Amino acid sequence: MLPGLRDDVTVQRDEWGIPHIKARTAADAHFALGFVHAQDRLFQMELTRRRALGRAAEWLGAEAAGSDALCRRLGMEAACRRDYAALGDEARTMLDRYAEGVNAFLGAQPPLPVEYALLGATPEPWEGWHPIAVMRRLGLLMGSVWFKLARILALPLVGAENAAKLRYDDGENELLCIPPGATGARMAADLAALRPAIEALLGAMGSDETGGGSNNWAVGPGRSATGRPILAGDPHRVFEIPGMYTQHHLACDEWDAVGLTVPGVPAFPHFMHNARVACCVTHAFVDIHDLFLERFEDGDCLFRDGREPVRSRTETIHVRGGADRVVTIQETRHGPVVAGDPASGAALVLRSVQFADTDLSFDCLPRMLRATSVPELFEATRGWGLIDHNLVAGDVEGRIGHRVRAMVPLRPRANGWFAVPGWTGEGEWDGYIPHEAMPEVIDPAGGTIVTANNRVVADAEPYLCTDCHPPYRAARIAELLDALPRFGVEDAAAIHADALSPNAALFQARLRALATPPDPRAASLREELLAWDRRMEANSVGAGRYNTLRRAMTAILARRSGLLGLTAHAWAAVPPGISAVGNLWWVLPTLLRNDDAAMLDGWSWDDVLRAALEETAAAPATPWGEMHRPTFQHPLSPLFPQAAALLDPPAMPLGGDGDTVMAIGLVPTAGPAATYGALCRYVFDVGGWENCRWAVFHGASGQPGSPHYTDQASEWAACRMVPMRYDWAAIGQTATTTQRLSPA
Repeated sequence: MLPGLRDDVTVQRDEWGIPHIKARTAADAHFALGFVHAQDRLFQMELTRRRALGRAAEWLGAEAAGSDALCRRLGMEAACRRDYAALGDEARTMLDRYAEGVNAFLGAQPPLPVEYALLGATPEPWEGWHPIAVMRRLGLLMGSVWFKLARILALPLVGAENAAKLRYDDGENELLCIPPGATGARMAADLAALRPAIEALLGAMGSDETGGGSNNWAVGPGRSATGRPILAGDPHRVFEIPGMYTQHHLACDEWDAVGLTVPGVPAFPHFMHNARVACCVTHAFVDIHDLFLERFEDGDCLFRDGREPVRSRTETIHVRGGADRVVTIQETRHGPVVAGDPASGAALVLRSVQFADTDLSFDCLPRMLRATSVPELFEATRGWGLIDHNLVAGDVEGRIGHRVRAMVPLRPRANGWFAVPGWTGEGEWDGYIPHEAMPEVIDPAGGTIVTANNRVVADAEPYLCTDCHPPYRAARIAELLDALPRFGVEDAAAIHADALSPNAALFQARLRALATPPDPRAASLREELLAWDRRMEANSVGAGRYNTLRRAMTAILARRSGLLGLTAHAWAAVPPGISAVGNLWWVLPTLLRNDDAAMLDGWSWDDVLRAALEETAAAPATPWGEMHRPTFQHPLSPLFPQAAALLDPPAMPLGGDGDTVMAIGLVPTAGPAATYGALCRYVFDVGGWENCRWAVFHGASGQPGSPHYTDQASEWAACRMVPMRYDWAAIGQTATTTQRLSPA
């Protein structure tokens, strides 16, 4: 008997523990989702909320204090409260009802998840603005801010011309999302125009000083085996335990939707279908963050011909097992100081769409639930700004479409490279690109849409993007679709599992042109790599050898360029931090393809290849899957190692890498073990809803010890999927448990 519930709600769970929730009204549906989320994911929800609000160190200790300080500097709580107050009545009601459902679960005094016993903690109640904080944290600062910061830190080490090369490889000719199949050259840095910013940065730094992607695709009725649109894909993020997404089916008299929910957030922000339309997202990599270099004198910030006061306050972070930390937060007209100290005369300030102005993204969620067509769904996203997405959709009328769902500021293209001098007034924002002007295509001529974090459209005005992921995955998915006269639901898993490395061909070409190394082991390894089939399969020794070679080449580049010193500068300490080797991992193919040795300090690429071959030949020959096996670590395992066997799901050997469609990637400085990849996989047969399938990487439950904590792991590791059930009659016949929630 639940106070606040107005009518009975039924919760049926299928054999995978996936909840199917049926209410009469939308208000009760949102309430029930809050209740069920808390049943399955309470600790995860509260930890994410704490991370968003700068309170994670109270549970996790000193290792979380840096991220807590960043969230305090960004003003997370104030921004979320501001947005909540500005939302329309429908969205605020949705948030309030969801929070009431969470609190109803807490009020029932259930047995708490094991994490609370380990911590000696009790859960705190929820308020309507808290889901905004959860959602904001999950997309926090994704994208351009890290590329800009890496180039800034590289300036005094390698110079402006070389720093401008620190971009993800373009694959020689970038494949665009819109129009599908088109290519285009990306715009290079105009160093003359950037000179004032570069000189200002070098002066401030001193001349001797110094993460996620996704795939999705859609085929129209003329290209599908069902005669209906089919959508498929897989979001790529760092592996966190429990996983970021969980599977739910939520219905009421107004709508009936199934998809991936975010614990702590109502509705379906990213992946779902209702009875008429399906949608999915990838990160669009449009530029929604700017860094400003501010100048300060006598405690004031300079702007144009005047001075402006700096707003300052302090906050205290409580640290488990350690002393409290006091954080000084300083803000200028452009935003909070995120690196440097104004007392030194200069500091970096962040202006981000995620914080700068009131955001109304949550107004979109109820409208999306009711959408009946691709155009209506796209219109429902008007005002979405929390993170930038390629939103791909299909409807039962046979339409497919792609729209960039984002709020992008109007400002100069020069803002996309480094930090903008804040005192000149030349890099200011001038509103946002109108909703009507954002890239969109419905029913493209070829009948297919592919997005894989590659460039959305060709460089043009207005400015959208400087940095994006390479086009390899998008090109390979398009190639695989072209090879299928009719794409079927059963074909999705094979594309998800594709492990052909498009980059390996470049490395093989350079090895083929290399004179036979004098070291016999290196010479034998060269022949072995030339004979390898370029597939990053789990059982492939050649794939492991290739990865070891590429990591060795990247490390040599980092040493010889001097970029290993990049992290020595104080500005590199913005959590989670900048990795010189990680950045160069993605730059290496461009430099190798162009035979660009400018950062090799006198070496040629042949010298690098020979040294890397000798290093790799001396390493053990191990199947790639064993080298690449991830460690799925619960956030409490390091604090409570005696509970790790319960908390940490098992991990299996995995293929793929960051270049392949099966994008199971790694952090090069940490070695070959997988650290990010597909958190889930899905395929929507639009209108043939019982044919839809999905899988998450451990299970539907976030409760260690639950039978559904790890029961999808083997399916996910093999790129298989389980049924996405939608028909209520079939659900009733196959449900393993039924729970009735009743009003008090």
